[in-house]
Amino acid sequence: MNNNETKWDKLLRIKTSGRDDSRADQYRYPYEPTPYSVLESLANAEYIGKKNTLVDYGCGKGRVDFFLSYQTRCRSIGIEYDDRIYRTAAENQKTAASAGRTTFLMENAETYQVPREADRFYFFNPFSVEILRSVIGRVMESYYEEPREILLFFYYPSDEYISYLMTVDELAFLDEIDCRDLFDGENPRERIMIFEVAV
Repeated sequence: MNNNETKWDKLLRIKTSGRDDSRADQYRYPYEPTPYSVLESLANAEYIGKKNTLVDYGCGKGRVDFFLSYQTRCRSIGIEYDDRIYRTAAENQKTAASAGRTTFLMENAETYQVPREADRFYFFNPFSVEILRSVIGRVMESYYEEPREILLFFYYPSDEYISYLMTVDELAFLDEIDCRDLFDGENPRERIMIFEVAV
């Protein structure tokens, strides 16, 4: 674990490091926290602010939620289906610097009712395209109930995700945050693709 990871966990008073694939399967992928350097790039891009509510699908131990709530003052809602990992997020919330602006729910992403105030959505390949289809359907239902600006962030997107997202009529590609300079090598997946609801 590099210094940046340790520094931020300590500053935020949480423990979010380490990969966990003990309950991963073909539909739900392992827990792996987004690197803090990537989250810093996202926060600095100014797409998220204190008036926004972010939903983090497959939130794991809550790193995205705690960090972005701390850095951008947004409200965040972490959705996690694995009860064991969810309990870690709940434990982190007891000590976290931004605990007051974060909420965690143990729910399946496909059946989660998107709240009307949610307008930012974060994905780090938490599940299969089949589940993503259901989730995007839920986001669109929420949009039609309460039309608003909605942005979706996809970190390290798979080809399957991109192929699917490009076919959704209600979504338009908005921007990309290139994260390749944060890591060794030239991995083209080191980026955050941003889509907006454009109806």
